[in-house]
Amino acid sequence: MRPLVTIVIPFFNDPYVDQAVQSALAQTYAPLEIIVVDDGSTSFADRVTPFLSHIYYLGKANGGTASALNHGIRHASGEYVAWLSSDDLFYPEKISRQVQFMMEQGAFISHTNFNVIDRFSQVTAFRSGCSFSNYLDFYRIFMNGNPVNGCTVMMRKELFCHVGLFDENLPYTHDLDLWRRVIQAGFPLPYLDEPLVGYRQHEAMGTIRHRAVIEQEYANTIGNVRSSLGPLISIMERS
Repeated sequence: MRPLVTIVIPFFNDPYVDQAVQSALAQTYAPLEIIVVDDGSTSFADRVTPFLSHIYYLGKANGGTASALNHGIRHASGEYVAWLSSDDLFYPEKISRQVQFMMEQGAFISHTNFNVIDRFSQVTAFRSGCSFSNYLDFYRIFMNGNPVNGCTVMMRKELFCHVGLFDENLPYTHDLDLWRRVIQAGFPLPYLDEPLVGYRQHEAMGTIRHRAVIEQEYANTIGNVRSSLGPLISIMERS
């Protein structure tokens, strides 16, 4: 019997949310649970209305992406949890291929390659994920940036019992902080080098609108990453 997978879609005033939900519903995999977490939206919530009979729709006061993700994860029934941002897309085989990959790897968490898409959902860059040949190279990339696209990640829900949920005090780098804790706890992040996600870049995305604040928060979080992973990299380099 195949494991139940929960797709959590955090949503806040996003005009692309209907496309994200449609891509989740179009997955070739079953059994599947889709949870849309409305993080206090005042616009575009009506775009979810046509799908209400096929999804779980949870409302909450606005608290940011990390709080919306955590809210969805707490309510998730799936053995596996996948994160889909409301402006991104899953390609139809995403869940099926990644579940198969994780079961083969015996993995608690994994990530995949992705394509960059524009506001019309047209691909502007193919296979934009990071390239590395081994875990040591992968960890070295972490020292200078975040090589893991959050919407390519799938996790066993059990993982959160070991490393905790997303840090809600980090509005923009909660993902990088969680990957740091995952690695520090000894869980590898195997990489499925297939573009299974359409990552949308557009003028209204938060990384553009809040760049200055993000850069300040990022400086603090990457400092924690370097202090955590530096000793691990040194050990791996000597072995």
